[in-house]
Amino acid sequence: MRKSLSCFKKMGKEAKIKCGVAGVGYLGKQHARIYNDLEQCELVGICEVDDEKANEICSLYNCQRFASIKELGKACDAVSVVVPTDKHCEVAMPLLEAGCHLLIEKPLCVSLEEASCILQLAKRNKCMVQVGHIEHYNPVMNFLEEFVNEPRFITADRLAPFNPRGTEVGVVLDLMIHDIGVILQLVNSPIARIESIGVNVLSQHEDIANARITFQNGCVANLNTSRVSLKKIREIRVFQAHKYLSLDFMNQKGHILYKDNDNLTREDVPIERGEALKIELAAFIDCVEKGTDPKVGVTLGTSALEVAIEITQQIREQDNKFA
Repeated sequence: MRKSLSCFKKMGKEAKIKCGVAGVGYLGKQHARIYNDLEQCELVGICEVDDEKANEICSLYNCQRFASIKELGKACDAVSVVVPTDKHCEVAMPLLEAGCHLLIEKPLCVSLEEASCILQLAKRNKCMVQVGHIEHYNPVMNFLEEFVNEPRFITADRLAPFNPRGTEVGVVLDLMIHDIGVILQLVNSPIARIESIGVNVLSQHEDIANARITFQNGCVANLNTSRVSLKKIREIRVFQAHKYLSLDFMNQKGHILYKDNDNLTREDVPIERGEALKIELAAFIDCVEKGTDPKVGVTLGTSALEVAIEITQQIREQDNKFA
């Protein structure tokens, strides 16, 4: 069952939430660093199959290496699940059984069946689950949520150089899902139609993908994603009546073009920069402390997953035609 939040209140301001990280690879070690830095947290330990990675984190932060996920769950109040995507459900379930609140890196998992299992067990054990759609905690998203009210057309470009990490799934579940989640939040309308195409380049799954999503309210979103690019790009452009926003998630900057009589006027966007992952983890811990729902919970995480799976299936059906 869920570990009582009342204990945090009874112990006063000095009480710390016991945190852990399952998987301390490229991203997981950043989770460990931030939990170690956050005043309200105690980094209790990690679970990691790689000896070298585990020893590095334990030496840096003087934390414990647990032999199993189950043991990690018993020792912690909150855990980040930062293992490969196809292992998310397998790792999350024993942690939920132990009553841990979870931050599961995006995507939530690899199938809607797994998502349902996670949701049901979280509800049964009264555990909070936040999904690691990091762009929702990027200061750029704060601006978008404030100024986007009637989007008519959205383009999102997310390009990255090839990295074997993450290739257990295709680029849609690896990268495009970030923009899917953002766009679902901004448009807030049921989907009418999805049209997709993708190409395998260096891995067994699609490495380049394009999706065109038409919403019932008339808005159209065009998403371009590649993990075989020579440079990194994380940009979004939103068009609505008399206004056009162009924002850069990676560099946390952008501008607005808006109609001023018969002219277009440009204004730079005033964004206060911040480390998105630290903001995300701080928000997660705040939800654990207060017993509140996260900004990106299982519902939005599952909705984004459902769209990503549909796009992936369309790409696979096209591949079969050419096989």
